[in-house]
Amino acid sequence: MKFRSMAISALMCGLSFTAVSQDVFSPRSALVPLPAEVVVSSGPGADFRGGYSILSADSSLAGEAAELGRILYLRLGAERNEAEEGSVRVSLAVDPSMGREAYQLVCAGGTLDIKGGSAAGVWNGLMTLDQILIGDVPSTAARSIAAVKITDSPRFGYRALMLDPARNFLPVEDVKRYIDRMARYKYNVLQLHLTDDEGWRMEIKSHPELTDVGAFRNKKDGAGAPHNGFYTHDDLRDIIAYAAERHIEVVPELDIPGHTAALLAAHPEMRCLNSDTASVAVGESHNLMLCASVDEVYTLYGDIIREVAEVFPSRYIHLGGDESVIERNWGECERDSVLMAQKGISSASQIMNHFFARILDSVRSNGKKAILWCELDNIYPPANDYLFDYPSDVTLVTWRYGLTPKCIELTRKHGNPLIMAPGEYAYLDYPQLKGDLPEWNNWGMPVTPLRKSYEFDPGYGLPADEQAHITGVMATLWGEAISDVNRASYMTYPRGLAIAEAAWTPVELRSWDDFRSRMWPNISAMMREGSAVRAPYEAASAE
Repeated sequence: MKFRSMAISALMCGLSFTAVSQDVFSPRSALVPLPAEVVVSSGPGADFRGGYSILSADSSLAGEAAELGRILYLRLGAERNEAEEGSVRVSLAVDPSMGREAYQLVCAGGTLDIKGGSAAGVWNGLMTLDQILIGDVPSTAARSIAAVKITDSPRFGYRALMLDPARNFLPVEDVKRYIDRMARYKYNVLQLHLTDDEGWRMEIKSHPELTDVGAFRNKKDGAGAPHNGFYTHDDLRDIIAYAAERHIEVVPELDIPGHTAALLAAHPEMRCLNSDTASVAVGESHNLMLCASVDEVYTLYGDIIREVAEVFPSRYIHLGGDESVIERNWGECERDSVLMAQKGISSASQIMNHFFARILDSVRSNGKKAILWCELDNIYPPANDYLFDYPSDVTLVTWRYGLTPKCIELTRKHGNPLIMAPGEYAYLDYPQLKGDLPEWNNWGMPVTPLRKSYEFDPGYGLPADEQAHITGVMATLWGEAISDVNRASYMTYPRGLAIAEAAWTPVELRSWDDFRSRMWPNISAMMREGSAVRAPYEAASAE
């Protein structure tokens, strides 16, 4: 079957697809990310005009059964009808022989069967069902689903988006809205960047001063301003539970030893003793760092990590480790010079080994694993080695422009799992088109067009054995210019669709022209649902 890209006029004129040739409509028309195998049949599918009955559903799938009902009612107006005559027979099931997130969806002969390797796999099948109904307009209008069989599983098990409420606070309900959208596209991790120079956003009950001082960058604006606010433990548990219902893991990030002005505003005694005597204020970093020689730093972070571990069931705590101005801080600090002499350390950057050895003890003792941003011995190519000796149980994230090939090489050599978030492809705070800059707090970011994001191959074209340690993909949305969830959504989509497909779909099945065709119904659906999204008119051409 031939799939042509939809004209942009069909998107913008009443959000209707009626002007588009019928050969673009099929169960495959809006599938993002593209499944591994889609077989469309000419035989009978399922007619939902008489409702549906659930013949079997594993007791662990109550949430999935509820989501099925929501989708069928929203898209088809179909209601549950246990009178078997005239209703579609639906089955939801767990098949442990399948991969945990794998699923199979079969619609044929008046039945709809979705099975997965776990509840997460069944959920993935439901998200695909929703997209079938978004894209196959003639069938949906007839309150039916065409005959189709889809067999699918993800390329990578860790598929993340990152939000940054540290820079500008996002209320709980806004975070939930963001989770709703990412769930449709089979993302399964939300990383929350909770601390930075601009704000400390998590309640720490044993140290209330962190939010008393660090959560309010500008008190005259009031608690509702975008740069003011924090999450209580109950707020975070609410977000975590909401995400878990959608099979999304929430990973907390606490950025250390740099990016710590919000903490140092509450604890100035924990900064380095160097030539910089400026007072510490929330949002005014002066590139300050925690002093590695102050024992109270490790006591404080022991308390913080304990509370974070109690609140977040995630396997991971992300501890930052990026952009530390080491020479200006540890290299000039009176106390750290004594530490270097005691430990026989010749380079200030190697204090990182001492610092993170103590911090990681707290992480491990609380049953968690650490993630860090991958830093090398140069911030621009060429680079030769790690900035310091990352322990092999630490997962690293590659992010700096031009350094990902070296990060892949080094993590493979040293045995570190690697998450791919290269700035060239996956930084969603960068404008999508030249001139499409945020009107608020723009700092002159480079441009990352939609097509560039789609060209991202997380394996960088390497042989299978050289990319086997790559465990996942993450797209990051840094918050300097993200004033609210509408801006967050606008900057995420449609590039978030491209990254979702890079993380899920085998690279040999991916095609830019095919993706463009499948993208348009999703953009239209987001606009109808009231989600901010950029309509990429430049992608409507045949180039």
